[in-house]
Parts: sequence; C-alpha cells; structure tokens
Amino acid sequence: MARKKYPNQAELPGLFDDFEVTLPSKEYPIHPDIARHAQEKKQEESLIETPLEKKKEAERLLFMSFGSGSSGNCAYLGTYSEGILIDAGVDVKHVLDSLAENKIPIESVKGIFLTHDHGDHIRQAYPILRKYKHIALYCTPKTLNGILRKHSVSRRIKDRHSAIYIEHQYTVGGLTVTPFTVSHDGSDNVGYHIVKDNQTFTIATDLGCTEGRLSHYASTADYLMLESNYDRRMLINGTYAEQLKARILKDTGHLDNAEAARFVSENYHENLSHVFLCHLSNDNNTPEIAINTMTTALRANGLKVGDDSESIASREADVRVIALPRFESSRLFILRKD
Repeated sequence: MARKKYPNQAELPGLFDDFEVTLPSKEYPIHPDIARHAQEKKQEESLIETPLEKKKEAERLLFMSFGSGSSGNCAYLGTYSEGILIDAGVDVKHVLDSLAENKIPIESVKGIFLTHDHGDHIRQAYPILRKYKHIALYCTPKTLNGILRKHSVSRRIKDRHSAIYIEHQYTVGGLTVTPFTVSHDGSDNVGYHIVKDNQTFTIATDLGCTEGRLSHYASTADYLMLESNYDRRMLINGTYAEQLKARILKDTGHLDNAEAARFVSENYHENLSHVFLCHLSNDNNTPEIAINTMTTALRANGLKVGDDSESIASREADVRVIALPRFESSRLFILRKD
C-alpha cells in the first residue's frame, strides 16, 4: 500500500490509512493551538519537582520567631522534619499554632536550648517538656540551678535536662550547636553558634556588650540574630526608674541600637545575608528606629541593605535587616545558600 503524507489539517488520515508524520516546516507550519499546548505542557513539566528537588526543599534551613522581647522569647531553627527551640518564654499554644500553620509538627522539635535563666526565656519550658516527652532540655548546669533557685518550676525538670558546656559541640535535631559566653546578668548566659550542612546561624540575645567570642562566631555566620534592645536617648529620657536604667546600661545589661549597628558593621562579611534584630524594648525602641540605625551603619560601608520583603531589591541586596516582632510570630524564613 502506498504511504500517504498528511502535512496539515486539510487532509486527515482515515482510520486504516498507512501514513507518516511530516515535521513542521515553513511550507507546512505546526498549528498554533498545537504549538501553544506543547509550550504549556513544557512549562508545567518544568515546575514539577523531582524527588531529589523535593527532598532538598524539605531539608532547607528554616527560622521562625514566636515572640522576642521582655514579654517572652522563643524561636524555631531546623527543617520541616527536625529542629530545636531557642528559649521557651512564649505561650505554648501560640508556639504550637504557629508551628502547625507552617506545617512543622511538634514531633520535629527535638530539644529546647536555653540562653539563660530569666523568666521571659524559660517560663514555658516545663509545660512543653511535661506534655511532649520526646523533647529534652539543654542548658548549662549553672543555668538549671538558677532556674530551680529563682523560679517556681517543678524539680522534675531536672529529669529532662541534658547538660551542655561552653565551647563544646552538641548535635541535636540535625543541627550542630556550640554555646559561647555572652555578658548579661543571668546565672550563666550563652549565645549559640549553629551549623546545618553548609549554613551557619549565630544567636546572641540579652547581652550588655559585644566583647568575647561573639565576633569570632559572627565572622562565619550566614545569619545573625542579635539583640538591639533600646535607643539610648529614649531610655535616658524615658520613664524607667533610675535603677532600672542603670541596670540596662551596664555591660551586663542590654545592647543598644548603636552598639549593635557598630558591631555588625565592623564584623560584616560577604556571606552574611540576614541580620535579625531581637529583644526590642517596647518602651525605649521601635522597629523603625532599630532598623534605621543598623541600615545607616551598613550603608556607610557601601553595602546594599534589603528588608523583609521579597522584592528584587531585597533579594539582590548584600544583607537584609529584619526586626523580629515583639508579641507576634514572624513569618517562616526559608534560608537558602545557593
């Protein structure tokens, strides 16, 4: 049987005809509807993640703050499958709801790492530990003793305690955590340097000065969470009692905006992509003032500074500066180092 060619829609083959398909050409171009369908299908296929891509996305480093300030402090760092809480001073239900809204099950939380023994960092630790038996408490022995001495916390909290020590590494929830000393007036105050694969996150909240090992760990951090507690002029001219002002201003007190900005400006390096300002005072600071102070210092070094948005300008900036909310949860940050 002779083979027939059907180059276009003018002649369609019969059910039993033997035919060959002719590729599109200038003489017989592909029909526009067919071309559009092929392009749409190609675009859809390009959006379908391979199993490897899905696994990679699931293991991205995530960060979320549930509250940051003297009313309560708590943050999550990890992946969708495993991670840790930094401090536990925020209402348990609020933490659970925020995790659930972002599809992070409480089973993913493998431990609570406390920075020190003040109530706004520890008051919800035992309620979490009592309800969720898979979670352990990590803090220095001095911090645990401070909790038991100063607060009406069940002594059963000791049963869930895993001791950690300054400058020693601990692997929990897929993260390698190193505590280091910071200057504050708690029983034993630490910051944390945390490593996940090739990403590093340094946390320093509640500190009166930046002396010590903070600069060492910040110098290798991709992400830095740093206290920016008060505007000095607002504090001095404010309504706080003189004794409280003096406590805040001491090297064992809290960090002001200008000192935080100076520190980050002097220790900036090209891998530092995010600066999260934490523990802002409700009375002696505002997010706008804290961000502006930090941004001004960084721009003085010729850096492009972005914000919390996903605008092109922010994505292309040298570093982003973000003030963590005092009472509410932040958005979930998916931290990529590509």
